[in-house]
Amino acid sequence: MGGKLISGALFLTILGTLLLLPPLANVFQLQRRFFGLPAELIYLFACWGVLIAAAFWLSRRLPREAEAEPRNEDDT
Repeated sequence: MGGKLISGALFLTILGTLLLLPPLANVFQLQRRFFGLPAELIYLFACWGVLIAAAFWLSRRLPREAEAEPRNEDDT
C-alpha cells in the first residue's frame, strides 16, 4: 500500500506543476468576475487549496521513515 501512496505523491507533484503552468492557467483568463475577483485568481487559489489539502491527506497516510538510532552519549 505504501508504494501506491508514494506514487500518488509523485502524481500530485506533477499534477500541481501542470495545473499552475501558464498554458493551462491562461485558459481561465476570462473577462468574467466572480464576487468581484477575476476568474484566473479564483482558479489559482482553488488549485493551491486543493493541492494543500491533498498533500495534507497524503502526508497522514504515507509510511513514516524508520526512527534514527539514538546516539550514545559516550561516542565522541
